[in-house]
Amino acid sequence: MIQDRVNRVGRVIRTALPAETAAIAALHARARATYYPDGIPQDGTDWLAAWQSVIERPDGHVLCVVDEGRITGIASFRTPEGAPAETVKLFQFHVDPDHWRRGIGTALHAACIEEWQADGKRTAVLDVHVDNRRAQAFYARLGWIPDPENPPAEGDHHLDLRFSVTGE
Repeated sequence: MIQDRVNRVGRVIRTALPAETAAIAALHARARATYYPDGIPQDGTDWLAAWQSVIERPDGHVLCVVDEGRITGIASFRTPEGAPAETVKLFQFHVDPDHWRRGIGTALHAACIEEWQADGKRTAVLDVHVDNRRAQAFYARLGWIPDPENPPAEGDHHLDLRFSVTGE
């Protein structure tokens, strides 16, 4: 498990706490709103309950970035059901839009990789919304590539990406 990481500007990256669920759900909503041109789809998901479940899930991990007492970035990941044990899926990765371009996403990604390596993961996968060009460019800069085993399906709103945790 990742130790609390503190950098020179007082930023801490650590495991999220159940008491932080509301702040995490709110950050998630703010970030998602940036790539839905017509507003976030209302699909009936109770994101507060969903995040509570993710945080409390024994096989999952939620890391958060805390700057001056405020959560500014979140990442949730676990091995998906039916996947090989050496695979991890990055389910959610968000930086508060008010804190973009400050190195938060890069630092959070590095913390994820550190934990994945410590857990013996070899491959990471994720899906990113097709309209989220900013995230796609971010992931490409960090070495994520389109997943050759999961090409985009007609009408799908997500692109599947893959990352070599071991650098191979």
